[in-house]
Amino acid sequence: MATQSSAAVISATSAAGRVESFPDSKKPIGYCKSGNMSSRICAMAKPNDAETLSSSSSVDMSLSPRVQSLKPSKTMVITDLAATLVQSGVPVIRLAAGEPDFDTPKVVAEAGVNAIRQGFTRYTLNAGITELREAICRKLKEENGLSYAPDQILVSNGAKQSLLQAVLAVCSPGDEVIIPAPYWVSYTEQARLADATPVVIPTKISNNFLLDPKDLESKLTEKSRLLILCSPSNPTGSVYPKSLLEEIARIIAKHPRLLVLSDEIYEHIIYAPATHTSFASLPDMYERTLTVNGFSKAFAMTGWRLGYLAGPKHIVAACSKLQGQVSSGASSIAQKAGVAALGLGKAGGETVAEMVKAYRERRDFLVKSLGEIEGVKISEPQGAFYLFIDFSAYYGSEAEGFGLINDSSSLALYFLDKFQVAMVPGDAFGDDSCIRISYATSLDVLQAAVEKIRKALEPLRATVSV
Repeated sequence: MATQSSAAVISATSAAGRVESFPDSKKPIGYCKSGNMSSRICAMAKPNDAETLSSSSSVDMSLSPRVQSLKPSKTMVITDLAATLVQSGVPVIRLAAGEPDFDTPKVVAEAGVNAIRQGFTRYTLNAGITELREAICRKLKEENGLSYAPDQILVSNGAKQSLLQAVLAVCSPGDEVIIPAPYWVSYTEQARLADATPVVIPTKISNNFLLDPKDLESKLTEKSRLLILCSPSNPTGSVYPKSLLEEIARIIAKHPRLLVLSDEIYEHIIYAPATHTSFASLPDMYERTLTVNGFSKAFAMTGWRLGYLAGPKHIVAACSKLQGQVSSGASSIAQKAGVAALGLGKAGGETVAEMVKAYRERRDFLVKSLGEIEGVKISEPQGAFYLFIDFSAYYGSEAEGFGLINDSSSLALYFLDKFQVAMVPGDAFGDDSCIRISYATSLDVLQAAVEKIRKALEPLRATVSV
């Protein structure tokens, strides 16, 4: 139950229209006062222009159209909102953030501490310390069958920066970036930052959310510049089998301008018999592929902010030039920790294997438990730590004291406000029929979440045909 302080927290707006009362100091980023339920998943809300301008009419405080057009990350908005509710005394079960619940492995953390104690706290080479780039090259050779030199590696402040710099380096205004949906929330916005046009290709839950090569071929034009692939996938957990990637590669080979940005950040979080294939390892794809990976997910190092790009030397150099004007090199301390992480052994050794074992147990529990709920559709994830669940059978239902549930945003808000479970609506990932659950939390927490989800859906069945 919410404590007395929860009166100062969100109270979901129903069709009748109730009003929230966040104190100004505790309003999460992206919060809005709209009376519309769906828009109150605040990433959908646009800021009030009047609030962005100075009270003095003589000073132009307007924002650039480029920034104004960007959509906030719903993942971050809901994560911040859930954290604010918890701080205010509301016992929210947080299943929104894609962040491991494990501590950074001890040997990795100690490497960071030792870097501080030994005074390794100054600027590094913009591209990253040689020791780390050489370790990355060994990793790519031994685990992925890819041969790179250190000058083909760029270490950045997280894989998100690596992805953005790659998009900015190769895309020109008017170029098209091909993005299978569901997609990670930042892909489309990063394309727009490059003045490129996102071309979204829907996939089907019946096909495990994998891109159909025929659909890809039908969307390619002379403007097609970049295909973004993520395997294992955020948000679906789908893993592309090698045979399917080979089909996609044969199509790409027909288009001289088309490059591939391969996001492999979840590479080590994979469940047998599924296996990971690096796209750059496929015939004729090495020179066309920009591979992005990092340390946040597999090594539980989200706060260390460390990722990297591997690719053709001239493209990596262009990304390095961008980085030199934006942030310079990654943290010296994090880089030393990264060296230690890569020293844990192939695929992170036993340390990462234990984490993956726990993720698999959680996945199996959720697939079985939620799959028993009437009207719910699930594609069993083969990697990462997400379930992308189709709840669309419940759209059109009326929730007492809440109002109409007609899309993923209103359903996610219903789960959060009435049952204190925070999840991310699927429209943030380009598929409004689903909601993403992160199972990077304990089994006890997931068991409690399943019970709340069951209770939340029970009264909705009477108002729709499930």
